[in-house]
Amino acid sequence: MFKVGRLCVKTAGRDAGKKCVVVDVLENNLVLVDGETRRRKCNIMHLEPLKDVISIKKGASHDEVKKVLSPLGFKVLETKPKKKTQRPKKKPRVKKQRTTPAKAKPAPKKVEKAQEKAQE
Repeated sequence: MFKVGRLCVKTAGRDAGKKCVVVDVLENNLVLVDGETRRRKCNIMHLEPLKDVISIKKGASHDEVKKVLSPLGFKVLETKPKKKTQRPKKKPRVKKQRTTPAKAKPAPKKVEKAQEKAQE
């Protein structure tokens, strides 16, 4: 049923209600779709097949899909790859030296009570 070139409508997710075409069959229930939706793999349970089938080769590129769908009146989603930027380097941590001596920790209460009993 879901063969390469089958037009479908996405029924679930962020691209729900948008039309796409099956570009490749990946596994039992996963297909690669492209068109008005983002190019990605999709569960066939989230697709509703239409009666139309277009002729594209298996694993067709985004440009090939665009050439076939544009004359049919579909708006093909264009995505731009993100520009790779350098991450800012972390500054090394500098330990601060104390200007005043550290405060002595108070003795635990159990030790104080034991000392008081010993003195009595």
